[in-house]
This record gives sequence, C-alpha cells and structure tokens, in this order.
Amino acid sequence: MIRGPDPSQYLFWLTSRAAGVTAFALASISVGLGLTMAGRLARGPGRARVLRAIHEQAALGALIAIVVHGVALLGDRWMHPGLAGISVPFAMGYRPIATGLGIIAGYLAALLGLSFYARRRIGARLWRRAHRLTIVVWLMAAIHALTAGTDASTPWMRAILVTSALPIGALFLARVLGGRRRPSPRAVEAAA
Repeated sequence: MIRGPDPSQYLFWLTSRAAGVTAFALASISVGLGLTMAGRLARGPGRARVLRAIHEQAALGALIAIVVHGVALLGDRWMHPGLAGISVPFAMGYRPIATGLGIIAGYLAALLGLSFYARRRIGARLWRRAHRLTIVVWLMAAIHALTAGTDASTPWMRAILVTSALPIGALFLARVLGGRRRPSPRAVEAAA
C-alpha cells in the first residue's frame, strides 16, 4: 500500500487552489465573451442575448470563486493569513507583492463586474469606459496566478493560462485594431 499525504490535512489550501483556478477560468470566459461582443464578432439572430447571458453568469461565477479563493485560506494550517492577509493588499506574509496584486484584481473585478447593475445610474458611456479596464484586471489576475500560485509551473496550469491568453490576446488585438467604431444606437440602447 502506498501512503501519501492525507488530503484532509490540506482541505482549505486545496479548496483555495481549486477556487482560484475556477475564478481565472470563468473570468477568462467572461472577458473573452465581452471582447467578442464589443468587437461585434458574433452576429446572428439572438446570439448577442445568449452571449450576454453567458458573459454575465461567468462573471458572477468568477466573483463567487474569488471570494471562496480568499476565504478558504483563512482555514489553511500553513499560511494563517488572517482577515487582513486576504483583504488588505500586500499585508499577507506569503509573496506579498503577488498576493497584493491578486487582492487588488479581486476588488477591481468586483467593482467592474457589479457595475453592470449600476450602468443606468452611472450612464452607459461611463460604464463602457470603466469596463475597458477589465482586460487590465484580467492581466493582473494572470500575473497573480503565475507569481503567487503554487501550481504556476505545472503543465496543466500553464495550459490553462496559455489557452486563456491566446484567444483573449487575439480578441483584444482585433478590438484595438478595429478602431474606435461608434456603437450602433441599438447597442447603446441595449447597454442602458
């Protein structure tokens, strides 16, 4: 019989890792769909509505996973970050720059993601301008995963990062090179 470490001893750490990877994957889906919709790359009857619904659900799922990612660390036997460690940027003793970047990315993701529900109050123009920062937040999360994650050097995590970065990079490039086209009146109305 082969005996290894007892996974129950690392339950909180494993939960945090799984939630972090899930958050990154869902955020990547949401960012990719957002760029697809912003670049008007998916046309067809009803397609925008379906993509918008998936985009929104992926963003909300990512936010929930981000919360689980941080909160699960409170029970970690090795790290003991404390409430300040998971909520105050650069306060955690473990890789403070990398974890601080992740905490800031989490706050910004929540602010940008939840701004969808306030867009009528803040106005569609301001909401769209703020939403453009989403790619920066996604990049901060990717850097956090590479520099704070214990799985950053594993082939499976690198595969997740690369398979997320390639389409998002291509969609972002297409969006930037596509110029500053004015949204159609129908798109402005749908966003408001």
